[in-house]
Amino acid sequence: MGTAGAGRFLEDLAVGDSAERTIVIQEADIAAFAVLSGDHNPVHLDHDYAETTVFKSRIAHGMMSAAYISAVLGTELPGPGAIYLSQTLEFLRPVRIGDALTTRVEVKAIDAATGRVTLSTACSLGRRAAVRGQAEVQVPRRTPGSGAA
Repeated sequence: MGTAGAGRFLEDLAVGDSAERTIVIQEADIAAFAVLSGDHNPVHLDHDYAETTVFKSRIAHGMMSAAYISAVLGTELPGPGAIYLSQTLEFLRPVRIGDALTTRVEVKAIDAATGRVTLSTACSLGRRAAVRGQAEVQVPRRTPGSGAA
């Protein structure tokens, strides 16, 4: 790990490194995300409306799952200091209130010349993928005096 408050340096990463976290989706999370994002689609907020949709109940915003991916990238792997450059997303199934959503990122490629790292990203409900994609981040290099080699 890098210095206190910092994530891993480029030199600390290896293909196959991974991190994950699980969060149980709460109604308050969906309400807060609606306020933060400005997305007040009734499929997320209105029980009666959501029952008339293909989902048959309220669902979390898809970008909420993307925010959980961002959280793992920014706090765990590579962690603080990493700069998000791009993200692809494929939404495979809905996430609902009470679901335990596991977010996982895994290093797939490291470009030592540019300092860019490619990671697979996924959010799962048990063994079933809800969201999957790929992220590219810029990772700081170790500099003299920045920690043990």
